[in-house]
Amino acid sequence: MSAELESTTEWPLALRWYISASLAVHLAWEVVQLPLYTLWTKGTLREQSFAVIHCTVGDAMIAGLSLLAALSVLGRPTWPASGSRPVWLLTLLLGVGYTIYSEWLNVSVRGSWAYSDLMPTLPVLGTGLAPLFQWIIVPTLAMWIAIGQTPWSDQSAAAT
Repeated sequence: MSAELESTTEWPLALRWYISASLAVHLAWEVVQLPLYTLWTKGTLREQSFAVIHCTVGDAMIAGLSLLAALSVLGRPTWPASGSRPVWLLTLLLGVGYTIYSEWLNVSVRGSWAYSDLMPTLPVLGTGLAPLFQWIIVPTLAMWIAIGQTPWSDQSAAAT
């Protein structure tokens, strides 16, 4: 099988792995960061469970759409065998950008949720550091799992 044909059959599997890994790690992250929100002390177990599930599903959708958008702009026909670094970086940029907007909208404008005193925030923006780190760490880990190599060391790109 030619290298190009082989790589075109790899990307659907990489996409499935990315979304699956992203879903699992986002779920764990949402549970662990729950004490950083007022819902931890003011919400019922049912409200907390709903929030974790709701946010995890939203995270998976954002992750999948961020990757698809990055692939549509920067993806090579041979992705993930080559060109993973720019796709990973744009995926991170889209996820972090959306997170900053969403946290501002839902905390400062709508009041949909609130940070507890335990949540460290960015100066000026007021964005929580936990959700910001979430959108750097989780997509990076999910991409690493999906493509089988660190996404920042695009080995195939270095060889070209």
